[in-house]
Amino acid sequence: MEMLFVIDAKDYEKDWPVIEKTTVRAVIERDGLFACQRNKLGEYKIPGGGPDPGESLQDALIREVRDEMGFILDTSYIEPIGQIDEFREDAFRKGKTFVRHTFFYRCRILEETGKTNMTKSEIALGFTPAWADIDTIIRENRLCMVEKWNIRDTEFFVWLKKQRENTDVYRG
Repeated sequence: MEMLFVIDAKDYEKDWPVIEKTTVRAVIERDGLFACQRNKLGEYKIPGGGPDPGESLQDALIREVRDEMGFILDTSYIEPIGQIDEFREDAFRKGKTFVRHTFFYRCRILEETGKTNMTKSEIALGFTPAWADIDTIIRENRLCMVEKWNIRDTEFFVWLKKQRENTDVYRG
């Protein structure tokens, strides 16, 4: 998959042990609005997460979108957009480097069930499914900037907006 860009906090040492994680994100657009999870602080998060052991990236994407948004994805339309890699000191294990490889996919919805199955941490953060335009997502996320994923998702939308200004290729 094409590397879109790298986010490097440069807050770690090169010789530290590395912890790697892979995640997927579903970029779902309808009528100029993007499907996101929005928390009680106003942060927008692109739906997705990490695969369970033995689970493919596509199956993880389908499961995460169903659990977080209550959407059933059209499996005939899951198109790769690109990858973002993040490097930073691990938030939970000091002295270790955290590396996240996030794969973004353009997706379409077959059905909106309205039934979510969020994790305890998502519930505690007050996440709810939401639709918002690209400028609102960027603006609101920059106002909050509490969570590390907020940087990645915000910068993805900044990248997407720039792509759209230069071409129609990245329109949903």
